[in-house]
Formats: sequence, structure tokens, C-alpha cells
Amino acid sequence: MQNLDNQNKIRKKLFTPLATNEIGKLQPQAIELEEAVLGAMLLEKDALSSVIDVLSAESFYKEQNGIIFKAIYTLFNRSEPVDILTVTQELKRSGELEVVGGSFYVSSLTNRIASSANIEYHARIVAQKYLQRELIRISTETIKSAYEDGTDVFELLDSTTQHIFEVLDSNVRKQHVGMTSLIAKAIEEIELAAQQKDGLSGVPSGFTALDRITGGWQKSDLLILAARPGMGKTAFVVTMAKNAAVDFNKPVAIFSLEMSSLQLVKRLISSETEIDQGKILKGNLDNHEFVQLNERIKKLSVAPLYIDDTPALSIFELRAKARRLKEQQKVELIIIDYLQLMSGGPDSKGNREQEISAISRGLKSLSKELEIPIIALSQLSRQVENRPGGSKRPQLSDLRESGAIEQDADMVMFIYRPEYYGLTEDENGQSLIGRAEIIIAKNRHGEIVDVPLRFIGQYAKFTDLDYTEGSGNYNQSSNNTPMTQNADFLSQPNVKTVQSAKWDDDDSSHKDIVRRNDIDEVF
Repeated sequence: MQNLDNQNKIRKKLFTPLATNEIGKLQPQAIELEEAVLGAMLLEKDALSSVIDVLSAESFYKEQNGIIFKAIYTLFNRSEPVDILTVTQELKRSGELEVVGGSFYVSSLTNRIASSANIEYHARIVAQKYLQRELIRISTETIKSAYEDGTDVFELLDSTTQHIFEVLDSNVRKQHVGMTSLIAKAIEEIELAAQQKDGLSGVPSGFTALDRITGGWQKSDLLILAARPGMGKTAFVVTMAKNAAVDFNKPVAIFSLEMSSLQLVKRLISSETEIDQGKILKGNLDNHEFVQLNERIKKLSVAPLYIDDTPALSIFELRAKARRLKEQQKVELIIIDYLQLMSGGPDSKGNREQEISAISRGLKSLSKELEIPIIALSQLSRQVENRPGGSKRPQLSDLRESGAIEQDADMVMFIYRPEYYGLTEDENGQSLIGRAEIIIAKNRHGEIVDVPLRFIGQYAKFTDLDYTEGSGNYNQSSNNTPMTQNADFLSQPNVKTVQSAKWDDDDSSHKDIVRRNDIDEVF
């Protein structure tokens, strides 16, 4: 008898419908996130601007939430303030306040969230749930129609395709723009460029000849700077970043995948102060050089220059960091050193060439999204070294690992230093020592030319060809003479003494004066 009861229990268990079958399947939804997004929009104006084009009233699963969003959208379009009171008033005006649950429900939305930091992420989840529901609806209607005998299969295919494209169009991030508004914007930018005294419409590099050709680095451009190892890629972009940040006050971000942030800063210090790199690294400075360091480092220490040395940075991480820098620091130029050290992320598939292609496409889309120029350094293949004959000048075909780099880039530049290959004189007997060329091999906006520059190896810096060492815009009263120790420093406040490693501990007279509080942030 007991065995029979056990069998009945097992049979009942096997043939009893599951709970999900009893209640049916719930459609994809995220009601809590819907309420959190609405609450953030009611609290902060910036949150509203970041998601207003991501969502629509139909994106919300809960009908009340969709009605409230519609009221917010109406106020936004009228350029009116958006908060609890204005939204409540708009709902009252449209006769939908009671439908959504009254003013109590509207005000309660702000209690669902403490911060709007992740609102864009939450909004995209809400949008995704809506797309899932739409796909389920379309699929259900298609399945139902497909089972009917009298259905024309070609009409069904056409109808289903049309519905899917409608869903796709509703999720397009950027709509087309008419010529009227585009022409107006173009004229505005032309007029703005005309007002610039230096004639630059983009971010300046600080190199006169190069800026004359490019007009500065332009918005939404991907620029590739390639060279063989040791040619001076990092030195060039570091000098350029310093020029833009210090001389023109343009916020610049450097993502250094090869060197640490401290190593880059020491290079910057050497370039700015014109003190030999070896001396900077060893701390083996003379008396006047510490004063020189202190004087010339002031502008550098407060420059809008941001360095991130995260190793093996993925394109996904870069995108997140770049967005944050653009939003918080108003960055106008991003430099990546260098492209081949980036990773495609955990989802990347295929060989290295395909991965580099994906990274290149990602950088181009990021520059368009943020509307800022991105300069990515790249290695050249050994083809340059193996090329027969005396010329080792790089070509587009020398770009390493992917032809997509050349395709995606708006500008491709090479660094060429004849001295690197032992060439000290040209055919006319002119000295090539310290000479460098920026070879513009591809330029969507202008000329294909070679720009001559000067390379100063001991300072790891590039300058204009006519630059005279020691004549930088650091101290106009110096008359191009080296700086010497200044006894007036003794009488100035907030001054401490530091001792060089080369000085004898017992010789206090050799102590130099340095404003340590001015440079602590840098070191």
C-alpha cells in the first residue's frame, strides 16, 4: 500500500505542470530600473540630457512610467525645467496625473535612486528589454500567421522584414540631419576658425610648419603616427601633448601602454626644463639646474594633462575612460601609445590582424562619438630595415599587422630620422644630424607633404627646425642664456633646501633652493 502511494506521488510530480506554466511567461522587463531612470531624470539635468535620446515612452513596460516619461520629454522639448513639480503640473494639464497614481507616485520615484552615476547604463537596459518585447511580439505574430493555411508566405516575409526594420530604426542612435542645419553649423565653424589669430581650427601641435598644413588636429579624426622602434614616437607625442596643454591650455589625455606615468612625467620634465634625461633619472643635478627645474616646471605642474598607464588596455576600457575624461575634464585630444599593445577584450575572436582591425575601427568610432581627435601610435614592420638601397623612408605598406589601420585613419604620419640609419649629410653636403621629418603619407583633408623638424635626443623632444636650444618660452628675460643660481630665492616664502646626490654632506654652502611644494604633485 505504501509503495502504491509512493508511485502515485512520483506520477503526480512528473505530470504536474511547472509553476511557470501555470502563470505563463513574463515578458522581459526591468520595472525597478525604469523607476530609477525616471527618478534620476527628475533629480539631475545632466542625467536627463544623457538618456533623453536613448528612450521613448514605448520603452517602458509599466504604462504609468511611459506616461511620466512622455511628460518629461514634452517639458524638455519646450526647454522648460524638469523636476517633480513641473512634471506633476504637466501631467495635471494633460489629465493623466490620476492615471499614473497621483503626485505621490511621481515624488516617490526620486526615492528609488541615490545617484545618477549609472543612469545611461540603466537606460540602455530598459531599452534592451523593450527591443526584446518587440522581437517577441513580431515573432509571435509571424508564427501565428505561418500556421495559417491561407497565408501568402512572401507577404508574410515582407511584413516581418518591415516590422524588424521598424524596430531597428527606433534604436538608431543618431538620425539623419538635413542640409539646412548642416550648412548653418559648417558656416558657424568657418566663422569661428576665421576669428582665430593663428588660423588654427583644431587642436594645435605646437609645431609651426605642421600646424600650417593641418590647421591643428581636427575633430572626429583618427590620426596614426608610425615609426620603427627608437625613432622617437613617444618623444614626439609627449612634446606635442606638452605644447597643447602648456602653451595653448588644451586638455590632453595620454594612454600610455608602454611606459609608466612617472617615466612619462620625467620625460616631460626633461623636455620642458632642457635638462639631460640622464641627469633627471639619477638626480645628478648641478646647483643652478635645480633652480632651473623649479622655475620651468611651474606651468607643467598645473597643465591640463592627464596620464593613464593601464597596461593591455582594451578598446572597451578605453571607450569608458575616454567618455569620462571628455565629460569631466573636457579633454580635446587623446593620445594612445601604442596601438599594438591594446587588446581586443575578452570577446575578441580571430587572429591578431583581425583584432587590430577591430581596435582600429573602435578608435575611429570613438573619435566620431566624442568629436575629438585621437592620435594612435603604431609600429612599423621590419620591411623598412630590409628594403634594398639606401632609402629607409617608411611607406603605407610598412604599417604592421593590419591594412585596416591605413583604411580607418584620416591621417597617417611617419617619423623619419636619417641620423638613425647613419646618414649624417645629404647630397648637397648639408648636415642631417638632429634632423627629423614628419612624413604625411595620407591626409583626407589636405596635402601629402614632408614636414622638417629638429630632434634633440638628450631632452627627448622635437622642435621647429629653426629652434635654438635654450630659447624656449620659459623666461623671456633670460636673453637665451643659461639660468644660474639666484640668491633672491632665500628671501621668498615656502622655500625649503634640498641637496643633490653629488654634493658633499658636510658642505652646506652647496645647498640649492627649490620650492618643493611646487613640484611635489609632479613627483
